[in-house]
Amino acid sequence: MRAWSVVRPGPVQDGSLRPVTKPVPVPGDDELLVRVRACGVCRTDLHVAEGDLPVHRVGVTPGHEVVGVVAGAGAAVTDFATGERVGVAWLRRTCGSCAYCVRGAENLCASSRYTGWDADGGYAAYTTVPAAFAHRLPGEVDDVTLAPLLCAGIIGFRALRRAALPPRGRLGLYGFGGSAHLCAQVALAEGATVHVMTRGAAARRLALELGAASAQDAYAMPPEPLDSAILFAPAGELVPVALRALDRGGTLAIAGIHLGDTPPLHYEAELFYEKQLRSVTSNTREDAREFLALAARHGVRATTHAYPMARAAQALADLAAGRFDGAAVLVDQP
Repeated sequence: MRAWSVVRPGPVQDGSLRPVTKPVPVPGDDELLVRVRACGVCRTDLHVAEGDLPVHRVGVTPGHEVVGVVAGAGAAVTDFATGERVGVAWLRRTCGSCAYCVRGAENLCASSRYTGWDADGGYAAYTTVPAAFAHRLPGEVDDVTLAPLLCAGIIGFRALRRAALPPRGRLGLYGFGGSAHLCAQVALAEGATVHVMTRGAAARRLALELGAASAQDAYAMPPEPLDSAILFAPAGELVPVALRALDRGGTLAIAGIHLGDTPPLHYEAELFYEKQLRSVTSNTREDAREFLALAARHGVRATTHAYPMARAAQALADLAAGRFDGAAVLVDQP
């Protein structure tokens, strides 16, 4: 089958992601074989391709926002039918028995494995997923619109909950790409006032179109103190900027899996008055189920830019350069 492979981690413009031919994967006993129809392009894919994240699988095929149909199944799978539409997300497998898994925090499982990092993902014609980690999808939403919800949407939702936003609170979003523009829609639907700080003019326009109260440069102060903030941009230098924008008792959640170095923090200006700084680590399947139900109820929709699967490297390069608002989605073409 046609697929993409991270042949040597490095800048995407230098050819770290290349087209290859791989065998169609064979599902394990508890796995589904999924024919990929669409795959969102996530910033985590960029971190895998460029080496910001350590190599877990040599020559890995990225992609973990997969919408596809079941094309086969292992002998132990009984609850999915061939032709059924499913979603494949970032969290691929956990041990199910450690203290974290038992208490409902499977995202912290030390044995967790991830699609497009530990196992080949959706930048290909086919991928596999453990049936217990496949997501059933609403039938009325098209493949391209759904794909970004499967990571950008889910992790944005978890970040929103980690940010401890009070009812009808004031939320600041730093960076406004695939995840933030979905998170904003949930926050707005729940009654929040949203302020966006981001570098791109197109992203600022999209924020205002979606209902943000303001949109300004990433380093600008919002027009009012924030109850909560989420840092989506992988820029550690924005951490003190966001902390200074918080009101007393406010919380900053860092949503990304990778972050540049954070400068020293000034205690009185950036942490005093019981401000909180929290990280976000992956998500649980319950996060995914809750978010997908909220997205359907509130009509959360991704702003998407479709690329043919054959242009996956270009889509990643465009993401790195900030050439589009919203999210890119690869569409497989037979």
